Amino acid sequence: MTVEHAPEPPVHRTGYDEATRARLADEAAQIVARYPQARSALLPILHLVQSEDGYVSPRGIAFAAATLGLTTAQVSAVATFYTQFKRHPNGTYTVGVCTNTLCAIMGGDAIWDEVADHLGIGHDETTPDGLVTLERIECNAACDYAPVVMVNWEFFDNQTPTSAVALVDDLRAGRPVKPTRGPDQLATFKEVSHVLAGFPDGHANEGPSGGVPTMRGTVLARENGWAAPELTGAAAPADEPKES
Repeated sequence: MTVEHAPEPPVHRTGYDEATRARLADEAAQIVARYPQARSALLPILHLVQSEDGYVSPRGIAFAAATLGLTTAQVSAVATFYTQFKRHPNGTYTVGVCTNTLCAIMGGDAIWDEVADHLGIGHDETTPDGLVTLERIECNAACDYAPVVMVNWEFFDNQTPTSAVALVDDLRAGRPVKPTRGPDQLATFKEVSHVLAGFPDGHANEGPSGGVPTMRGTVLARENGWAAPELTGAAAPADEPKES
């Protein structure tokens, strides 16, 4: 008996099937329309193809080049410059452990060692189940909550080796995970890439963005009547008259 299989969808020259290419082309057109010059849309379009493939794939580079009238070499030059663009398949969740100076002093190195050993992977490597990619981050710009771990660029503050291991276990088990600050639910790597391409997911105003440590300097300044010195003379802004 002969088993008939459904025909494979036709593949466009960029490597995507026609339905996918049409959807990406529609969203890419929306992105390009935001800029006075089409090539300025390259970064968000790279996020767009990353939201489709989970990394900046060869077909994603071809799509971006064809969309913007660039060469694949020009697109690749940009894609290899920024660490948010991945050149090989990325996990569902990118777990970034900050090991820069302050986080390291506060325990970031210990967190890295514990999580890397627990997962059995190193920097920019992915667990066999494809769920977690681990990264050593130079700075998450959240020193007031050190040591900090980020998952898909959402903050998990004041971490310990134990809490960080529990976090990655929850991610791999599919249990609900909520960032310390930010949205009420953690998005996947592909979903976040789509947001970075410029398409809101409706979670921008959820959760706190700052906290007591973040605002401590402002509170102290108000309590003590501190203010920034006024600029005078050559240091004054151009639109302010200089003292005679």
